Amino acid sequence: MKIILNKNKNYIFTYRRLRRAIGYLGLALPVLLIGLSFIPFFKTAVQPSISDYYYTNLRDIFTGTLAAVGLFMISYKGHDNPSILKNDQLLTNIAGIMAVGVALIPVTPGGASRYVLTLIPYQISWLGWLHYGFAALLFGIFALLAINVFTIGQNEAEDIPTSRLNENNIYRFCGSAILVLIILIPISENFRLFRYSTLILEALALFFFGTAWLIKGRALGDEGKIGEKLYRERN
Repeated sequence: MKIILNKNKNYIFTYRRLRRAIGYLGLALPVLLIGLSFIPFFKTAVQPSISDYYYTNLRDIFTGTLAAVGLFMISYKGHDNPSILKNDQLLTNIAGIMAVGVALIPVTPGGASRYVLTLIPYQISWLGWLHYGFAALLFGIFALLAINVFTIGQNEAEDIPTSRLNENNIYRFCGSAILVLIILIPISENFRLFRYSTLILEALALFFFGTAWLIKGRALGDEGKIGEKLYRERN
């Protein structure tokens, strides 16, 4: 019996570590790309969007981080659910494939001389639109996971009141924020709302994505007041 309990604990802790890894990568991507752009050694200016970093010296960070997120999400075996919109395993698998697609099929390059840097060595406009399609679906699933999936199955102790900082409130807020940002990103692309508007909106979307996964992975711990306020648990 003790061996079974230990296996279950290890299983849970492994999943939490995987969730935290996904969350940290989501937060790290815009921080690394933008932060390293201010270091002259890398000879890379701040780009109009995160996707534009594909055509810079920081390309390996862009593609490597997205590929890692994609592979982690594909390897993440969530729970099945009759509802497609709540099927953890299906949604994370699709998100993982989309993340790898975003990494490997970049936006259409601005200059004709740069097309040789892409996996598909042709400057075809529809490849850029395919990139945007992958990215939109990726962020859409990020939002769906936060709102529809992460909020399932919280252990609710009746003697612990629900706090405003309850994890489900955080997931819904993060998911809703991602949806709003998905709408604003193409608007910013067309109207140039402010300088680096697309880059900032994408970075914010990744911030909310990372935050949701870190809370789900219990990156802040779950003991004492944190456990009561976030998870309605006494640990």
